[in-house]
Amino acid sequence: MLVASDLDKKMRMEVDTLDYATGGVLSMECKNGRWRPVVYLSKLLNEMERNYEMYDKKMLAVIKGLENWKHLLEDAYFKFKVWTDHKNLEYFMRAQKLNHR
Repeated sequence: MLVASDLDKKMRMEVDTLDYATGGVLSMECKNGRWRPVVYLSKLLNEMERNYEMYDKKMLAVIKGLENWKHLLEDAYFKFKVWTDHKNLEYFMRAQKLNHR
């Protein structure tokens, strides 16, 4: 049963990537205002993914987090935010010439 206090809860997904791996944590804010981890994710990039540009690797980390935690976020009655190093993702805010990949 949904309680009014459930609507105030917040979750955040923090993801990042290195040249060879992606990782992240899904956290929930508790009643005392502290953030507690719910689940972690760590995955090595395959050979093809290692050749991606850094901004593509950052976006891949976001996508992998959303895919892996879809079952936790899909029917949530509360808000969630995605936290990442946004400087590298500014690339996606501009119009791009798309290739056939």
